[in-house]
Amino acid sequence: GWRRHLPAAVLGLALAAMAVGLARPSVDRTVPDDRSTVILAVDTSLSMAATDVDTERVTAAKQAAGVFLDELPDEVKVGLVAFSGIAQPVLSPTSDHELVASAVDGLRLGEGTAIGEAVFTGLEMIDAVREASDEPGPATIVVLSVGESTQGRPDEQAVDEAREAEVPVSTIAFGTANGIVTVPDGQQVPVPVNAAALEAIAERGGGAFFEALTFDELRNAFDDLGSSVGRTTEPQEIGRWFVVIGLVAAGLAALASIRWVARVP
Repeated sequence: GWRRHLPAAVLGLALAAMAVGLARPSVDRTVPDDRSTVILAVDTSLSMAATDVDTERVTAAKQAAGVFLDELPDEVKVGLVAFSGIAQPVLSPTSDHELVASAVDGLRLGEGTAIGEAVFTGLEMIDAVREASDEPGPATIVVLSVGESTQGRPDEQAVDEAREAEVPVSTIAFGTANGIVTVPDGQQVPVPVNAAALEAIAERGGGAFFEALTFDELRNAFDDLGSSVGRTTEPQEIGRWFVVIGLVAAGLAALASIRWVARVP
């Protein structure tokens, strides 16, 4: 008895699917945005010489930055800022990620930490890209640091300006509480990571925060960032799939009806 009713039921489902398809439903999908700009700001203070992560923090940071660059879409422009007591624009945003990786490898350490200045410098680089583009795309700043500014303008001031420019600031706190460096006069100075300061920057700046205590954790943090920044969300219409499903179901309903009840439903 159920065979008599099945073709009609399948036909009803087919009509419903085609009706949904004609309504042109869509889903959001993440796609690379070739207009995107990412500024990578790397801490080059003497604190990055600590070896509490099996090697020097700066060495691990350079290696992990390569993972970040590999994960980014090829079209995304990447700029590099190095900051110690001052912030220096090392490389203007470019889609040549190998060139960026080479510039990262060449970074050298200096005294002091100026995270706020690094954000301001990154914003200046982003402004230059936007002014030169007819259709500016999204931009973001990624800061890798030990997390405590000792020089320059306040972090809060820089982050507030980034928010006004609609540029999220993400941060990575790298290292442990046991970091120690040897200063030029031979003294050993503790350089613990201030993760709370970097987390506050990310929260205020609308970005993501990562805390990495080992090289693997740092690599994973860069991996996560690389798979999210430089991309945008856009709607993708899926109505045609409902129409196809409806047509296939209608055909099956017709065949079943002819076979079992000798008539088209």
